[in-house]
Amino acid sequence: MRRVRFSVATSLDGYIAGPNGEIDWITMDPDIDFGSLMDSFDTALLGRKTYEMTWKQGGGGGMAGLHAFVFSHTLNQADCPGVVVSHSPSDTVQSLKSVKGKDIWLFGGGGLFKSFLELGLVDSVELAVIPILLGGGVPLLPPPASLARLELLGHRVYPKTGTVALTYTPVCNSFKPSPLRGPA
Repeated sequence: MRRVRFSVATSLDGYIAGPNGEIDWITMDPDIDFGSLMDSFDTALLGRKTYEMTWKQGGGGGMAGLHAFVFSHTLNQADCPGVVVSHSPSDTVQSLKSVKGKDIWLFGGGGLFKSFLELGLVDSVELAVIPILLGGGVPLLPPPASLARLELLGHRVYPKTGTVALTYTPVCNSFKPSPLRGPA
């Protein structure tokens, strides 16, 4: 069965982009097989902010070679050529998982990851921890968030850059409201 995989680079202090969305701090380790990683996906899931960022950078908002779905309550399909706009994460993921295909890349950003995690739609959390402290930016998991327990499935250290790859799976029924947020 297809899996929804949140595969992302993060700084050691938990940011997936700098304060202005910059990603130039991400070290490309020569020992990581990015081609194989990309070949494992045929679909990408994006939030509105990530979609708009890729649009501004000249990518047309989509992901080259991947079927792209954008989750937004404000965007209209007619205004977003080349992608599918969805207002229902659960229905869309259920539909995607019901057809044959490769894994599904939960590309971003942090807010979309938070929503999908709380809905129980994330099958794998794959972090490439880059040895840098940004001190601020776009958080991996924006607050307030529910507590979610993860089980370690694998890890690998890349000595040339100091990057540490970690793979987790969410533990079912472990989501609890954040004490900062109060009851759900």
